[in-house]
Amino acid sequence: MILRPTVALLATAGLAAAILSGCGDANSKPTEAAAGQGAPITAAVVLEKPVTETQEFSGRLEAIERVQIRSRVAGYITAVNFQPGSKVKKGQVLFVIDTRPFQAEANRADAAAHAAQAKAELARLELARAEKLLADKAIAQREYDERASSLKELDANARAALAQAENAKLNLGYTQVTAPIDGRVSKAEITVGNLIDASAVLTSVVSDDKIYASFDGDESTYLNVGARAHGGQPVKVRIGLATESGFPHEGKLEFVDNQLDPRTGAVRMRAVFANEDNLLAPGLFAKVQLDSGAQARGAALLINEQAIGTDQNRKFVFVVTPDNKADYRQVTLGQTVDGLRIVRSGLKAGEKIVVNGLQRVRPGAPLSPQMVLMDGQAADKLAALPAAAKGN
Repeated sequence: MILRPTVALLATAGLAAAILSGCGDANSKPTEAAAGQGAPITAAVVLEKPVTETQEFSGRLEAIERVQIRSRVAGYITAVNFQPGSKVKKGQVLFVIDTRPFQAEANRADAAAHAAQAKAELARLELARAEKLLADKAIAQREYDERASSLKELDANARAALAQAENAKLNLGYTQVTAPIDGRVSKAEITVGNLIDASAVLTSVVSDDKIYASFDGDESTYLNVGARAHGGQPVKVRIGLATESGFPHEGKLEFVDNQLDPRTGAVRMRAVFANEDNLLAPGLFAKVQLDSGAQARGAALLINEQAIGTDQNRKFVFVVTPDNKADYRQVTLGQTVDGLRIVRSGLKAGEKIVVNGLQRVRPGAPLSPQMVLMDGQAADKLAALPAAAKGN
């Protein structure tokens, strides 16, 4: 009678164990299946193509021509013939100085020059008569010599008076202050009615059809482009303003200094750009991209920035192996070209790397990759490519 309850309890316990065991087997199959599928990620094939490496610097825009407009004569300002900030042409009258005293001086000097010329002409006629009298021995040689010397003195006086008349005319012309170059004028520093001294600064004009971008390059830049620039070979330079993305303005390197600053190791460089829309103004900050002309070794390997992970001070990517597992790979990176990053070492052309989902990947873990293009385009565009292109 005591054994029957024990047998019943054992049977009940066995049945419960069997049920739990069956439940465990059922739950383990989906887990193994899920583990076999791997982490869902997107992957892309490492690109390989020849690229030209560039370097980036910070610079400032400068006017090609900048002129301070100064007065050459003293006097009263009677007119200002421009609007501040407007465009002016070479020879355009900007300021007018009272002409009356200069006109009077020009008239006086002109009259003095005519009087001196008349005296010299009379002396010339008297010398001609003296030559005839000397031939007839009617006058002494000494008298003839005195008349010849007087003619030379009067000729010199006439030339001096003529020079004074020309100078007076120049001063009269300086009463109209003109623009020496085409460009954009600043504001008037001195307004109508003010008495100015000679050499007073009236305004300034800067050229705006072309503009310089000045920047400091390093030693490697000088070694790459210095000889080409000094030899007259074109070197492309692009700039972008503070509010612009990228480098939309293209020009060429115009000047490379003949030495490096020993204190900083920098060399002064300057590029010239067209400015037809007048968007570029002297003094603006500019981002400068210089075509160094150095080709990447063979064809460069390019990857998306999203594929790059950081492990302390090291950069790495995960390569998708043929059996769809994650292979940790440390890489050495170069600069950015067309939105993609150059890889100098650590990868091979044609390898597939994880682009998105990097946080879900561990070394050696299985992966479930979905292929996309390295430049970030969607997988449906990849599906539309020919089969040969997919393989590459």
